[in-house]
Amino acid sequence: MFMKWISSLLLLQMSCYFNSGSCGKVLVWPTEYSHWMNMKNILEELIQRRHEVTVLRPSNYIFVDVNSSSGIKFETFTASINRDEWEKYFIQLVTRWINIGPIDSCIPYFSELENMFKEFFDTWQHLCKEIVSNKILMKKLQESRFDVLLSDPISPCGELVAELLKIPFVYTLRFSPGFQLEKFAGGLTLPPSYVPVVMSRLSGQMTFMERVKNMICMLYFDFWFDTFNEKKWNQLYSEVLGKPTTLYKTMAKAEMWLIRSYWDLEFPHPTLPNFDFVGGLHCKPAKPLPNEMEEFVQSSGEHGVVVFSLGSMVSNMTKERANMIASALAQIPQKVLWKFDGKKPDTLGPNI
Repeated sequence: MFMKWISSLLLLQMSCYFNSGSCGKVLVWPTEYSHWMNMKNILEELIQRRHEVTVLRPSNYIFVDVNSSSGIKFETFTASINRDEWEKYFIQLVTRWINIGPIDSCIPYFSELENMFKEFFDTWQHLCKEIVSNKILMKKLQESRFDVLLSDPISPCGELVAELLKIPFVYTLRFSPGFQLEKFAGGLTLPPSYVPVVMSRLSGQMTFMERVKNMICMLYFDFWFDTFNEKKWNQLYSEVLGKPTTLYKTMAKAEMWLIRSYWDLEFPHPTLPNFDFVGGLHCKPAKPLPNEMEEFVQSSGEHGVVVFSLGSMVSNMTKERANMIASALAQIPQKVLWKFDGKKPDTLGPNI
C-alpha cells in the first residue's frame, strides 16, 4: 500500500513537469477568517505548480470570497444561515471569548467557553448536513474525480466528504481545544506531566500543583468533548456512511497533518511521521509602509515598535475593555501600532 502511494505521487509529480495542463485536482473544505487566510497560501502555491484547486464554499462565507482569489475555483452551495446572521454570530462568538478576561482557575475558564464551543460545533454540523444531503452537489463532486481533499479539521466535515468521494485527505491545523483531535484522531502522545494542555495557560515549567491542574484540564476537555460533541458527530457520520463509525476513526484516515507552527516553538512531545510543522506559510515579503505610518515608526527611537492586533474577527469590544488595553499600552516606552475598529478609547496615549 505504501509503495502504491509513493508510485502515485511520483507519477503525479512527473506529470506536473512534463504536462502543459493541470497536474492534480484538489478539493478544499475551508474554515472562515484567519484559518482561510493561512490555507489560501497553500492553495495559491498549488495553483502556481499547475494543480487545479476547487473550494467547497457555503454561500454565507465572508472571508472565503469568490472574488478574492485568482485561479481558485469555487463550488458554492446555498446555506440556510444567511450571510448577515453568519457574520453576526462569529463576531459575537469571538467578542465573548475576548471579554472573558483573565481567570486563574481552570474549570471556571473552560466552563465559560463550553457554550461557545458547543454553539460552534452545532453550527458546523448543520452546514455539514446540508452538504452531504445535497444529492446534486455530491453527484457533481463525484463526477469531477478529485485526487485529494484538503481540510481544516477544526470544522469537521471535510473527511466525511472525502470518504463519500473515496479520495484521500490532508489536514492543515494550528491546534484543537485541549489537543482533542491531535490525540484521539491523529494518535499523538501528549503527556500532561510536561505538555501543557492548550488554553490551560500553563508553561512548560510546571510545579506539582500545576501538573495536577493540567491533568484536570485534560480530563475536563476529554469529558466535555465526548459528552457534548463527539456523540452527535458519530451519529451523523454513521448515518451518512451507512455503517457504524466515529468522528475520530474517520479523521484518523488523514494521510498527513500540516501543523501551522514551528516545532521549536512547541512544547517538546513525541510526534509521528505524518505530522509536519509548516509554520510561517502565511508570511510574505514585506512591503513599504504608508508614509504616515513610516514616520511614526521612525520616531520610535531606541525603544522600537509594538504591533498589536486581535486578529481578523474582532471589530468591537466593550468600552471598559478597550480603555484597559489602551491604558496598559500607554505605559510602555515603545510606539504602538494598534489595529482597532471600535470607538477611540479615552485612555489612548500619545505613543499609540
